[in-house]
Amino acid sequence: MDIPFREAIEHGGLAGDGAMGNLIYERGIFIDRNFDEINLTQAELVYQIHREYLLAGAHLIETNTYGANRIRLTQAGLGDKTEAINRAGVDIALRATLGAAYVAGSMGPTGLSPSAIRRAEEDVSKTYGEQAKLLSESGVDLLMIETFYHLDELRLAIRAARAVSTLPIIAQVALNDEGQALDGTAPVDLAHEIYGWGADVVGANCNGGPGIIFDFVTEMVKAGHPVCCFPNAGRPQRVDDRQIYLATPENFGVYARRMFKAGVKLVGGCCGTQPEHIKRVAAAARMVSPIHSPTPITEALKDNRRAASPLEERSTLGRKLGREFVFSVEVNPGSGLTTDRQLEAAKMLIGSGADIINIADGPRATVRMSNLALAVKMQNELDVEVLLHVCCRDRNLLGQQAFILGAHVLGIRNLVLITGDPPKVGDYPDATAVYDQDSVGLLSMINGYNHGIDLAGKPMQEQTQFVLCTGVEPGSLDFEREMMRLRQKIDAGANAVMTQPIYDPNQFDRFLEASQELDVPVLVGILPLASYQNAEFIHNHIPGMNIPEETRKRMKAAGQGESARAEGIKIAIEALQGIKDRVAGAYIMPPLRRFEMAAEIIDAFGDDRSLAPGVPGRLNA
Repeated sequence: MDIPFREAIEHGGLAGDGAMGNLIYERGIFIDRNFDEINLTQAELVYQIHREYLLAGAHLIETNTYGANRIRLTQAGLGDKTEAINRAGVDIALRATLGAAYVAGSMGPTGLSPSAIRRAEEDVSKTYGEQAKLLSESGVDLLMIETFYHLDELRLAIRAARAVSTLPIIAQVALNDEGQALDGTAPVDLAHEIYGWGADVVGANCNGGPGIIFDFVTEMVKAGHPVCCFPNAGRPQRVDDRQIYLATPENFGVYARRMFKAGVKLVGGCCGTQPEHIKRVAAAARMVSPIHSPTPITEALKDNRRAASPLEERSTLGRKLGREFVFSVEVNPGSGLTTDRQLEAAKMLIGSGADIINIADGPRATVRMSNLALAVKMQNELDVEVLLHVCCRDRNLLGQQAFILGAHVLGIRNLVLITGDPPKVGDYPDATAVYDQDSVGLLSMINGYNHGIDLAGKPMQEQTQFVLCTGVEPGSLDFEREMMRLRQKIDAGANAVMTQPIYDPNQFDRFLEASQELDVPVLVGILPLASYQNAEFIHNHIPGMNIPEETRKRMKAAGQGESARAEGIKIAIEALQGIKDRVAGAYIMPPLRRFEMAAEIIDAFGDDRSLAPGVPGRLNA
C-alpha cells in the first residue's frame, strides 16, 4: 500500500480480513494438526485463503502466525520450528498481497494461565519479543496482537513487541459473554491503558458477534485513539426451536457500516467469518472511504478549468439560494406505474408555497420508479422545478456519468449527491452495491462537468449547469468526522447543504456553530412526527436522530390519528420558527406520504421569505 499504515488508520474506512482457522479446517485440515505449521507443509492453502480475502476487498491481511510463539509451539512439539513458521507465514502473505494490502503479523496468547504467566513473566516477555522481531524482520507492515482475555499478558506482549520493533501495533482484547472486558475495566479506560502500553490502535475481537462487540468498541472511540474491531460471525441463538446464527454476511455488513459511522477505523472478522462477510465489510468501508478518488478532476481543474456559469443562471433554486428562504419538499416515486398522486401532491405543495420538489433515488434501497422519469414528467406537465437525488449505490462509473449527462439533456438542473443506503436495508438484500464513488467523488465529478472537464480530466465541448447540493448528519455519532466530510464535499463543489432531520436543539446548535465558517446555505431537515410510536422508533432505532424526552411525551399525550399528526406539525413549526433566522431554508420530508403536513408547515410562515443577517451563505439580494 502506498500510504503508511499510521496515516491510513487516521483516515479510517479500512476493511480487515476474516478467519483463518475455520477455513483451514473446512478445507480438510483436521483439528489435531497445528494450523501454524501448515505454513511449511501446505503453504498454497494459506496463500489461497489470503487471496480470497484480498479479492473480497480486504485492505489488511493477517499472517497465519496467531499461535506461532515459542511457548505455544513448544507445547505442540514444534518449538524448534518457531523461526521457520513465522518467516514462512510472512512470505506467504506478502506473495498473496503483492503490495495491494497491508500485511499484519498476527500474534496471539501463549495459552498459559494467569498464574503461570505471573511466575514466568521474563520468559513470556522474551517469547513475545522473539516473535515480534521475527515478523518485523520478515517484512510485515504492522503487528497485530489479538484475542487477549488477560490484560496482564496483553501488556507484556505489547511492551515486548515495542522494545524490538518500531512498526505500528494493533492490540485487541477478547470480551466475555456479556460483552465486557474480563476484569470489568470500562472501554474508555481500557483504550487509554492499551494505548499507554505502546499500541497505535486499540480494539476488541473474537468472542461474540458484531452486535455484542459494537457497544464496547464505540465506547472505546471516545478515548480519542484509533479503534478497530474484528468480531466473530456470532454465536447461535435459540429462536423458537431452532439454533440460528444471526450474524449473516448481510448483518455483518450492516454492523460494519454502523461501526465506521461511529468512528471505528478498521473492521474485519474473526472466528466463523468468511470472504463473503469481508465483502460486505469492504462495501461498507467504501461508503466512508472509497477506493476511487476524485483527484483526476481536481488536478485537471487547476490547469484546464473554464468558469462555471453563475449559480443564479443555472436554475430558479440557484437564483434563490442565499437570497430567499427556500422550502423544498420531498415527493418520491411509487413502486408501480402511476404518477397521479405524486403530480397532485407537487401541484398542491407548489400552490402552498413550496419552492422546489425533491425526489429521492431509491430511498432505503427499495425498488421505485426511476426518479428521473418522475422528475421529467413533473417538470414537463406542471412546470415545477425539481431537485433530483443521485446516489452512488446502483450505478458504476460508466452508468453514473451517462445518467448525469442524460439528466442534463432532459432539463434537470438541480441535484442532491448522496452515497445511498446499502441494499441490505431494502427488499433485495442480495442486490450488488456498486459504490464506485462516494458523495465527495460524485460531487467532484459533476463539478468538473460544470467547469467543462470530464472524469478523465479531458476538456468537454459543452459545460453542464447543475446546482449541486449535498447531505449532512448533524447527529452523527462521529461528529468530527461528519464535519470533515462536509468540508470535503464543499471543497468538491457543493453549493448548498441539506441536513438530516434534527429534533435535538443542542445537536443543531453544535452543527451550526461548526458549519458557520463554511459559509454555504443550509436547508434544515424537517420530518414531522406522525405518532408516539413513530417518535419512539426514530429515537431508538435510527442512529443520530435523538428526540428529546419532552417531545416524545407530547406525542404520547396527543394520542392517535389526526390529533397526533396535528401535534407533530405543531412541534415541527415550533422547531423551525426557533431556527429560521439561522438557516437558508427547510427540507421537509412528509411522513407516510401525508403531503398536507408539509403544506401546513409552509403555510405557518406566510409570504415573508427574507433571510436574516448572518445566515451562512446569505447573499445580498
